[in-house]
Amino acid sequence: MSKAPAQKTFWDTSNIPKAKEVLTVKVLNRTNGKYPDSKVYWTFGGRTRSIAQQPEVDMPANSAGRMYFHLGSPTSKYSDFIEFTVGADQFNGNTTRVDAFVLKIAMRLHSADGSNLTVGETEKVFAESWASTFTRFRAAVPAEFKHLAEGTDKILSPGGDPEFKAGGKYANYFASYTKAASTSDILGCAGPLGSSPNECAQLNRHVTAANASKTSAYYRAAPANFYAKFWHDNAIGGRAYGFPYDDVNAQSSYISHSDPQYLLVAVGF
Repeated sequence: MSKAPAQKTFWDTSNIPKAKEVLTVKVLNRTNGKYPDSKVYWTFGGRTRSIAQQPEVDMPANSAGRMYFHLGSPTSKYSDFIEFTVGADQFNGNTTRVDAFVLKIAMRLHSADGSNLTVGETEKVFAESWASTFTRFRAAVPAEFKHLAEGTDKILSPGGDPEFKAGGKYANYFASYTKAASTSDILGCAGPLGSSPNECAQLNRHVTAANASKTSAYYRAAPANFYAKFWHDNAIGGRAYGFPYDDVNAQSSYISHSDPQYLLVAVGF
């Protein structure tokens, strides 16, 4: 397998064509030479291309869209995505770890006023090996969360993990902390918490209403969503989507701006 060419800068802004639609999306190969451009793919609007074939997408206005990224082949198990809503003159979107971590993803939105909004995993995370990320996750989280790192394929969110659901080994993980909802409903912000974002966020972060706005108080004690904590600790600006209502108190990786010009999406391994 040939190696990807050396990069000059992480956020490569060269050769970005001006959008004819709303904005240009450019996909960056940041796999540290593990995959050449011919093996880094994107899928959007029913089309799949390698970035050797087509590194940019002229993004039209669309509602509740996703753009997927794949390494090795378009049907590879190494696949992840970003989410967005694109208006006629507006971009709203995010990276997400609500379901799982598969690929290292970061994105930077550049708009006509010169602003650059950047979210996702840090460059330090991109620079380390795939195995190192998994090893660090297992070392950083308590015993109840270690099994979420499934071999070297992905790190599953506890919200979708059977062990935290009824009948699972950790179904009562939050039972000593609250009776307001089941562990599964807390981690998934479902059931009685489906319409209570503030309460769900407080439970995942192990904080009270009194200190819910103090980020320094988050995840300081168990039980808490330590999967989410890990991604916040490894995210640009500490912002990540580790559970469905992680946008409470502006902690998620959501970005929004009018008059967008281009979006850079870094894909790593």
